[in-house]
Amino acid sequence: MPAARCALPLSWPPRPVGALLLALLGFAALGAASAEPVFPMLTGRILDEAGLIKADDYTAIIEELTALEKKSTDQVVVVTLKSLQGYPIEDFGYQLGRKWGIGQKDKDNGILLIVAPNERKVRIEVGRGLEPVMTDALSKLIIENAILPEFRRGNFSAGIRAGVRDIKDVLLGDAEAVKERAREARSADDLDIWSIILIVFWICVVLFVVYAIVQSISNAPQAVGGRRGRRGTPVIVPGDSGGWGG
Repeated sequence: MPAARCALPLSWPPRPVGALLLALLGFAALGAASAEPVFPMLTGRILDEAGLIKADDYTAIIEELTALEKKSTDQVVVVTLKSLQGYPIEDFGYQLGRKWGIGQKDKDNGILLIVAPNERKVRIEVGRGLEPVMTDALSKLIIENAILPEFRRGNFSAGIRAGVRDIKDVLLGDAEAVKERAREARSADDLDIWSIILIVFWICVVLFVVYAIVQSISNAPQAVGGRRGRRGTPVIVPGDSGGWGG
């Protein structure tokens, strides 16, 4: 007896279901395509999409990065973005670096300094070839001690320029200068904090003294003066006949 076979109709899946599946696949593909970030075009060593960099700083940064590449072949690009398009800056920076292909192919020696002011994010994206030089610790040091202090004062252009300076120093082998500047910045911050504490302390001392004086005045007995004494009973002082009484 021949074995039973399960034969499917030639039109499987049924046409309405097949059309629905094809439509869902199309929507999924369209959604995946639309989910990819839209990257700006690379036009030079600086792409100031957010308009943060002043003209004199722009020129100085271009000169520094050009000199850096001539000396070390390392390529650094500064990009300021209007939006990260909903992506974490880590993902956006990684994909942007791959899209632009910063650095030489055989060395992978490119770095992106990414600033997204609307999301309040900063990142130094490092190519694999430079990871032993520009470590995560040094990147964090540069961001926290050179870039962010200026950003908090509203000086975005100065912060970017300071970050480029420190990146250049690290790539040229002068990481100690970067660390020394960071130590000086922390010392200045500590001094400011102690100055504030000292000022608050003396204000408290003065307020305490004033309070003590006011309290002593309010608790002191009030002096009586400027009014006549009460009329009392006359006192007769015995004495001679020509004496007088008070």
